[in-house]
Amino acid sequence: MTFSLLARCPDTGAFGMVISSSSPAVAARCAHARASVGVAATQNITDPTLGPKLLDALAAGADAAQAMAQITATAAHIDYRQLMVVDRNGGTASHCGSRILGNWGIATGAGVIAGGNLLAHDGVPQAMVDGFLAARGPLGDRLIAALLAGRDAGGEAGPVHSAGLLMVDRESWPVAELRIDWSDDARPIEAVARAWAVYAPQMPAYIQRAKDPREAPSYGVPGDE
Repeated sequence: MTFSLLARCPDTGAFGMVISSSSPAVAARCAHARASVGVAATQNITDPTLGPKLLDALAAGADAAQAMAQITATAAHIDYRQLMVVDRNGGTASHCGSRILGNWGIATGAGVIAGGNLLAHDGVPQAMVDGFLAARGPLGDRLIAALLAGRDAGGEAGPVHSAGLLMVDRESWPVAELRIDWSDDARPIEAVARAWAVYAPQMPAYIQRAKDPREAPSYGVPGDE
């Protein structure tokens, strides 16, 4: 039903996540990140409250493993949930309940974790981690490389219809939140990749406009001088 990858950039401390699914609006329900704290995914039979709860535990001082233990000890219907988290030091943790759908898997690397359910095969998460670690450039570029690697490895067992990229850095808001909530042509991953290619060179300007528009570049719209 879903495959995703979460990561911390060791150079900047930024956190990011990419995700795709046959379900609509997957990123709206499953992707959660908080600047200087961490990134969390709640998927399979999704409880969207668990992502913020994992981040709250990290913000209170828990590491990834401790946060996961706290949340899974008290969350209802935990056997239906697939959870992942990356903490401020790049530590990772996951939970895969006994009621996970279809082929599922988890793979980890330094500061990165990928997982999925109802997959074409259980090697998809490892392909995503390998794609992320092999990629170069900004965090967003590496996240897109991971998402494309997951697609190329087979992705979900059926066609996907939604995808997203979420990234936080030094600001209190997401510096990138790109989503395709429904794609009839089953190509949302490609659409998110194109959106990132357009947005990435403009991202610093959008951040500067938020912080101090007097020092920002022109807006690039008709009538703007």
